[in-house]
Amino acid sequence: MQYRRFGRTNLNLSVLSLGTMRALASKSVFFDTLRAGLALGINHIETAQGYGSSERWLGDFLQTADRPPNLVITTKITPQPDAATMAQRLADSLERLGLDCIPCLAIHGINTPEQLALVSDPQGCMAAVRRFQSEGKIGHVGFSSHGSREVIEGAIATDQFDFVNLHYYYFFQRHAPLLDLATDRDMGIFIISPGDKGGMLYSPPTQLKELCAPFSPLELTYRWLLSDPRVTTLSTGPATPAELAPLETLGDRTQPLAPEELTTLERLSAHETKVLGADRCAQCYACLPCPEAIHIPEVLRLRNLAVAYDMQPFGTYRYRMFENAGHWFPGRKASHCTDCGDCLPRCPEQLDIPALLRDTHDRLQGPARRRLWGD
Repeated sequence: MQYRRFGRTNLNLSVLSLGTMRALASKSVFFDTLRAGLALGINHIETAQGYGSSERWLGDFLQTADRPPNLVITTKITPQPDAATMAQRLADSLERLGLDCIPCLAIHGINTPEQLALVSDPQGCMAAVRRFQSEGKIGHVGFSSHGSREVIEGAIATDQFDFVNLHYYYFFQRHAPLLDLATDRDMGIFIISPGDKGGMLYSPPTQLKELCAPFSPLELTYRWLLSDPRVTTLSTGPATPAELAPLETLGDRTQPLAPEELTTLERLSAHETKVLGADRCAQCYACLPCPEAIHIPEVLRLRNLAVAYDMQPFGTYRYRMFENAGHWFPGRKASHCTDCGDCLPRCPEQLDIPALLRDTHDRLQGPARRRLWGD
């Protein structure tokens, strides 16, 4: 396992981190998954208040003899409307984790301009964070975001944060300029869930596996990220210990991409261009804003992946989140398109956007499913 300096925190983190959102089938599975990750040399575990029993179970684990020295814990708390509420949330995390000091705290989900305003108010929730820091109860402070590039740029520009948790993958390169911004401010860079949010690469489709051969899609995307010296660490989010097995050798492979790896990535790109032809969305975002609040580039990115690489399950998984995940995955489904044509003159690719939106909805919406809490 290799270790990298986490920006101005000066912590040395393993290049693979262990996220705990998915390992919640039972407490025994949670413990076994932690042990498997630690056996690989991982020294950074990430949890959050929103991850079910994760904080409590992690706190229980930290009381066992299996806890190694110098383990770095990050927990995440959403931005709160006032300092008093944030102080209570911080106290709750300290109690559940059984810690006197949380090494790293991430403000969880600065996704909207309104949430950016909350953390920009010096008398707001960050006042509680700074007080806890001054009392030695919090080490370093960063943030995560599922929001737009503009919101993330705004959060970085506040210069309040030591690190950033980013969505950035081979199949989603929109946030590439943010890595430079964060690096310029000596912020640690933590890539969120490349195995899951980066394309459900734990269970890739056959076509994608064939295009990536002799590498697995998961191996190739991890190598693409680990070869980037700006990236400190990647969040692996296994549901079981078995899902860590493919990562056994990856933590020691941080060198520049080899010729065969570069050739494979070029093959992926060429295949996408060939299969999509004139319907390929280049992800320039010039089509936004949409009068119907459809996140056109993200809808068409999912179409790109489904058509070019047969990543239909991933596309369906993400597409069904529209209108169901609030600011964590903003935008309305493509079926709301009214053919107004507002986006058409702004598209440099001259795509027939309304037709592609309808096609995406037909491909990815699937049959309606009964909600568990419905009648």
